[in-house]
Amino acid sequence: MEIPFFHIDAFTGEVFSGNPAGVCLLAHWPVDALLQQIAAENNLPETAFIVQQGESYAIRWFSPQTEIDLCGHATLAAAYALFNSMGFPEPVITFVSPCSGKLQVGRKDYLYTLDFPSRPAVACDPIALLTRALGVSPLETWRAADYLCVFVSEDEVRSLRPDFSLLRSLDLRGVIATARGKKHDFVSRFFAPALGIDEDPVTGSSHCTLIPYWQEKLQKKRLHALQVSARGGELFCEYLGERVSIAGRAVCYLQGTIAI
Repeated sequence: MEIPFFHIDAFTGEVFSGNPAGVCLLAHWPVDALLQQIAAENNLPETAFIVQQGESYAIRWFSPQTEIDLCGHATLAAAYALFNSMGFPEPVITFVSPCSGKLQVGRKDYLYTLDFPSRPAVACDPIALLTRALGVSPLETWRAADYLCVFVSEDEVRSLRPDFSLLRSLDLRGVIATARGKKHDFVSRFFAPALGIDEDPVTGSSHCTLIPYWQEKLQKKRLHALQVSARGGELFCEYLGERVSIAGRAVCYLQGTIAI
């Protein structure tokens, strides 16, 4: 079996920054165990697998350890590969996820815009294990698919040095750390050691929770975000009620063929 493969850096205009994703273009779905083996061998934060189904594409995402229910940067990467290397002719690509439904990605100039579900968080009481793992008490703690921890400043978010072994035992997918930005509306980091990703460089899906939080806090629907990981990534966001818009750049690092 030969599988067209792309390594795309998403939410950046330069290689070696943003969030790297693998993209595999499949003719049909193999067994899940093979998808997981490919993702583990790629050893990227996520690998997107896509299969054309009529005018849309079925999509699934795997980290090196497990399947993911929603992934922004790998969806952006899949759209980049289809637009730029496979000659997709229309301005918008529709993906269909078994976990997250219909997802669309449009292209205009150098930006790729994701139409994703909004995942607003609800406030919760402080969690002792979470505070110990982060080493700092958040100003606020919220929960959705992930814990959302709000901090005093961008500097505090940047300086976090989590205990990943403690974070691994939490009951949700991951932990979002966020604060008002110095030059951006907000900054964030994302930790998901339970998925095999201690820190994700740039996380589209976490912004499904960050956007509704910050639009309410700042009273603005259009938001400029920066994920302050070591690689870093820039996101242009908009709150749309039950949906959110997340836009960013992407660049291809590698294109080739997986031979199995």
